[in-house]
Amino acid sequence: MLVTAAEMLPRREGEGTSAPPARAQFALDSFGEGIVTTDAHGVIDYLNASAEAITGMRREDAVGQGFGAMLGFVDEHDRRALADPVQQCLVTGNRVNLGRRSLLISRATGVELGVEATASPIRGPDGDLAGVAVMLHDMSELRGLTQQMSYQASHDALTGLVNRREFERRLGEALEVARSGRQAHVMCYLDLDRFKAVNDTSGHLAGDNMLREVAALVREGVRDSDTVARLGGDEFGVLLVGCPLDKARQIADDIARAIAEYRFVWKDRIFSVGVSIGIVELTAESNSLEEVLSAADSACYVAKKQPDNRVYVYSSHDEAVARSRGEIHWLQRLQSALRDGFFELYVQPIEPARPGAPSGPALEVFVRLHDEGQPVALAEFFPAAERYRLMSMIDRWVLGSALAALSAGAIRLPPGRSLSINISGQTLADPSFLEFVVDELDRTGVQPAQICFEVAETAVIGNMDHARRFVDVLHGMGCRFALDDFGTDLGGFANLKTLPMDYLKIDGSFMRDLGRDTVSQAMVSAVVGMARTLNFRLVAEQVEDVAALEAARAMAIDFVQGHAIGRPKPLAPAA
Repeated sequence: MLVTAAEMLPRREGEGTSAPPARAQFALDSFGEGIVTTDAHGVIDYLNASAEAITGMRREDAVGQGFGAMLGFVDEHDRRALADPVQQCLVTGNRVNLGRRSLLISRATGVELGVEATASPIRGPDGDLAGVAVMLHDMSELRGLTQQMSYQASHDALTGLVNRREFERRLGEALEVARSGRQAHVMCYLDLDRFKAVNDTSGHLAGDNMLREVAALVREGVRDSDTVARLGGDEFGVLLVGCPLDKARQIADDIARAIAEYRFVWKDRIFSVGVSIGIVELTAESNSLEEVLSAADSACYVAKKQPDNRVYVYSSHDEAVARSRGEIHWLQRLQSALRDGFFELYVQPIEPARPGAPSGPALEVFVRLHDEGQPVALAEFFPAAERYRLMSMIDRWVLGSALAALSAGAIRLPPGRSLSINISGQTLADPSFLEFVVDELDRTGVQPAQICFEVAETAVIGNMDHARRFVDVLHGMGCRFALDDFGTDLGGFANLKTLPMDYLKIDGSFMRDLGRDTVSQAMVSAVVGMARTLNFRLVAEQVEDVAALEAARAMAIDFVQGHAIGRPKPLAPAA
């Protein structure tokens, strides 16, 4: 004869069999997770106070009812009904986990709530299956936080348009469709003219208001199915989905005319601005995403140089323009720098935000290119290095030089601290780079725990298989890892569950003006809350002033980096 799950608990004399003893019930009711138990037939015989709060059901109404008759589960994305976890558990005799995408539906009350549900078998002294215990973890707050972060990470805070990363993601998807031959699309690259005059004469507040109004003009000029993005500064991107080239040219002409006729009024001044628009068609013959963006930028450059036409459609003849802008020259300079040693390491300090903080990164290394005696930052030659597939070679030089400096004593780290080294997405996709890192660690004798590799969210997402192997192997050896630019792409959050990261580096765009920008404060606060839930330590980069530094400390960030702490300096040779 089977007994109920509630009857499996010890009872005091005089207690019934429909509920746990008082002490056990008090303990279960104080437990933060919802707990529902059933008998061997799936009939509910107990639920604790947290389960009542989660499901909206009263204990006296639920006991004696079938679990599946009272509670159901659907997938939160497609509303697909999920199997009853209790019946699955009773049939298989194994634990059943519905995961974090399940949505609980109370059939009696209509309550819908995001939960993580786990059904575990309850066995009697003889090993027979006596019932099922279901644990319900309320995920609604975390999911709400995730949705908030998803919007903030994909949209420009000033204009409400999608941001550059989200635009490039959508552009990449459209490019795949175009390459398959199923549908052609058009991309437009917009660069405002005379915008600098507004900022210079009336200040950034005026410039910000003008950008909002121009963004609305561009959005009004396209269809609902199209995407408009702010790519940075006074630059915008438009993706015209399934749009013929002649129609795209008409839309671009209309936008250019609307902006030319637009007048921005600020206090006692009236400003007129214009726009240059480069157009590139996405077809089955289109190349990589980077080349499409480069083509659109080149077309915009040609449009800006034409006195009578502010819209230009890209053609193969624009390669001459690209060469005149220095891309071929950059290739030659980078090849020469790799061959003749014109690169140099710079280091920037990273400090604990509060005294007594745990061990972590102490320095980050950067690479500079010497050009006629002046250091050139990576951001200036990075596009050319990526276009001509040179980033892996540059990253090898940086890693080898940094490990050699550590080994020789030119870089000294406090006990328990590490040196941060950036790895590009192109390098992460190089299968031979992992072997190079292991060999360099062996050759120099540097301890793996002294190295922290920084990988950007986009690099991880674009090279997931290589990233997983790279991180797993080196993390197992003792190296540390930081997910860079965190907060700009929700995909980074999804990948935290599969990659053993130690630190999150909050994207610098949120740290600038943190002491005054309430939107950035809300975003950083959300990231801090998520990091604490997942036991990650946080590094705030680009902390440029005292106000941002104090705000970072107030938000319990672990480490800070930026001009408020120290500027990058050339690496001094070993004494």
